[in-house]
Amino acid sequence: MTWNDSLPWLAVGLVGQGAFFARFLVQWIASERAGESYIPMSFWYLSLVGSLILLVYAIHRAEPVFLLGQLPNAFVYWRNIMLVKRSGLPGSASGAPVGAAGPAGPAGG
Repeated sequence: MTWNDSLPWLAVGLVGQGAFFARFLVQWIASERAGESYIPMSFWYLSLVGSLILLVYAIHRAEPVFLLGQLPNAFVYWRNIMLVKRSGLPGSASGAPVGAAGPAGPAGG
């Protein structure tokens, strides 16, 4: 392991990891509150932001494995955001189709 990158770039990488980690905390708290596995919109936004920051960091580091691992993620997260927004719900039950009953019940009400 090397820490020979500049401090600003290390900060970029750590912020990306922090955003990516925060999504797990957000999902856990939302699921505990809902009493079931639940994925709020903030999970998807944190996923998108974290993956884009990590992608930039991977490009800077010129590490092909890291780069290829991050490259498709943003597309998947963006698509999930669009699907959940289209449903009109504030999030989705984990493992359930978008539009299915979540913590607010069917159709968000």
